Amino acid sequence: MPTPSVADQFVQVLVQTGVQRVYGVVGDSLNPLVDAIRRTPGIAWAHVRNEEAGAFAAAAEAQITGRLAVCAGSCGPGNTHLVQGLYDAQRSAAPVLAIASHIPSTQIGTGFFQETHPEQLFAEAAGYCELVSQPEQMPRILRIAVQHAVGAPGVSVLVLPGDIAARPAAHPTGAPSAVAAPGAVHPDPDAVRALAAALNAARRVTLFCGAGARQAHAEVMRLAGTLHAPVGHTLRGKEWIQFDNPYDVGMIGLLGYGACYEALHEADLAVLLGADFPYDDFLPGEHTVQVDHDATRLGRRTPLEVAVHGDVGATLRAVQPLLTAREDRRFLDDMLRKHERALTKVVGAYTRDVESHLPIHPEYAASLLDRLAADDAVFTVDTGMNNVWAARYLTPNGRRRVIGSFTHGTMANALPHAVGAAFAEPGRQVVALCGDGGLSMLMGELITVVQHGLDVKVIVFNNSSLGMVKLEMMVDGLPAFETDHPAVNYTAVAEGLGIPAVRVEKPGAIREAFQHALERPGPALVELVTDPNALSIPSHITAGQVRGFALAAGRTVLDGGVGSMLDLARSNLRNLPRP
Repeated sequence: MPTPSVADQFVQVLVQTGVQRVYGVVGDSLNPLVDAIRRTPGIAWAHVRNEEAGAFAAAAEAQITGRLAVCAGSCGPGNTHLVQGLYDAQRSAAPVLAIASHIPSTQIGTGFFQETHPEQLFAEAAGYCELVSQPEQMPRILRIAVQHAVGAPGVSVLVLPGDIAARPAAHPTGAPSAVAAPGAVHPDPDAVRALAAALNAARRVTLFCGAGARQAHAEVMRLAGTLHAPVGHTLRGKEWIQFDNPYDVGMIGLLGYGACYEALHEADLAVLLGADFPYDDFLPGEHTVQVDHDATRLGRRTPLEVAVHGDVGATLRAVQPLLTAREDRRFLDDMLRKHERALTKVVGAYTRDVESHLPIHPEYAASLLDRLAADDAVFTVDTGMNNVWAARYLTPNGRRRVIGSFTHGTMANALPHAVGAAFAEPGRQVVALCGDGGLSMLMGELITVVQHGLDVKVIVFNNSSLGMVKLEMMVDGLPAFETDHPAVNYTAVAEGLGIPAVRVEKPGAIREAFQHALERPGPALVELVTDPNALSIPSHITAGQVRGFALAAGRTVLDGGVGSMLDLARSNLRNLPRP
C-alpha cells in the first residue's frame, strides 16, 4: 500500500475531526489537497466563486453547528481573498480553520510568482497561524491548529506549500484525537459577593446583555424578576435574550430603538452581561458592573465598580442566593411604558398609506418577512440598512438565528453566509437579507447557490443607494455624495442563472412574492424596489448629530422601529399592576 501524502494525511485528520466540506476555489498550489479530498470518502469540496465567500460560508456553518468549519485559498491572490472573511470569523468567535497554500518551499524568499508572506498576512485575522515547512510536523501541527480554532474559539490558519503537501507523510495519522470545546468559567467567590453587594445597594438596576448571555436566558430573566430590572440587549444579544422577556426595553446604539438608552442612563447601576458593546458613547460611563467569560474584555469599554470574570449563567446562578428581592418596581414599569411609547409613536412610519406608497417602505417589507418566515429560519443579514431592518423587525423566539458581520461590519456577507448556513443544515429555511450594494460585490455566489442546489431565499432590498453611508454623511452634516448608483435588475440576473425570481415594485405584491419564494423548494430571489430615502436614526442622538441632519436636509428619516416588538411591549404593559 503506497505511503499517503501529507495532503492525504491532512484530509484524513479533517475527516476524523468531523469536517464534512472545505470551501474554496480549486487550483495551483491547492491541487494536492483538492485531489486528496476527491479520493477521500466523507468529505467534499464546496466550490465558491471567491475565497472571501468561502471564508464567510465557513464562518456561518461554524456558527450554526458550533463545530469546526474549513476554507482554503491558493497561494498569492487566493490567500489575500480569504482575509476579509477570516477577519469576520475571528471577530465573531467562529471556529474556522483556513488552509493557506503557499508557493514551493524552495522558492520562499525569492520574489517568486504570487509570493506573499501568509504568516504575516493572517497574523491579525487569526488566533493561530503557522507554516508547515516539512512533513514531520504532521499530523501534530494540524491537530494543534484545530484545537486552537475550537478552543478559543476563533480562526486558525495553516500555511501549506504545495510541494510539501505532495510529499509522503512522515508519521502515521493515528486515531481521532479528542477536541475540547471551552468549558464554563466559574467566578471567584469574592467577586460574586462584591457583585451581590452592588446589586443589593442599587435601587434602580438595568441589565444590558450581549451574545455572551446566549446560554443564560433563564438566569437573566430570574435576575430581572428579583431586581425588577429592565433588560436591554446588543444586536448580537437580541436573538438570545429578547424572546419570552417581559422586561425588554430594546437596544442602544446606531441601530437602537425603544427605551434601552434611558433605562441605562437613569439606573443607579448598569449591569453588562456578556456584552462587549463598542460604542461607549451610548453607555453611562459610570456606576457599571460587568460579567464576562473573557477577562480581557472587562473594563475596556467603560469604567467599572465591579468586574467579574465568569460565564454569565454560572455567575448569575452563584449570585442569585445572595440577593434581596426588590419590591419596588416603579423604575421597571416606567421604562416599560417609555419603551412602548417609543415604539407606538412610529407605527405610522411604515403603515400609513403603505399599500400605495412608492417606492416600497423597506420597514414594511421586513415586517412582512418576519411574519411569513419559518419559526426556525436562519436569517443572514448584509451590513448597512439591512442591519437596521433586521434589528428592528425580525422577531427572535429562541429557535431562529440571525447571522451577520456585526463586529467586523463588512459588506457583502449575507449571501455567502447563507451558503454556509444552507450547507450546514439542509432542509432548514435560510433567508439572506441582501442590500443591492452588498449583493453586487459578491454576486457571483448566486452561481454557487445554483451549482450546489442550495435552498437559499435571497431577498434584495434594492434602493440603488448605499443607504448607511448616506446616513453617516447626514449625521456629519455632509450632503450625500457618490452614494447612489445606476438601477440594476437583479431579477433578470437571477433568472439568467436559473434562479426563480420576481421583481416587486408595488407593496401590495410583497406578501404573495414572499410566500411563493419561501414555500417553493430550492433557491429563489425576491427583489424589492425600495425607497432610497428611508433611513433610520438611533433611539438617542446627540445635539451635534441633530444639527448634522438639519444641515443635510432633504431626506426622509424614519425614527424608531417596531415590527412584532410593539406587540411584545404592549403585552408586557398588560402585566403591570394597576395603581
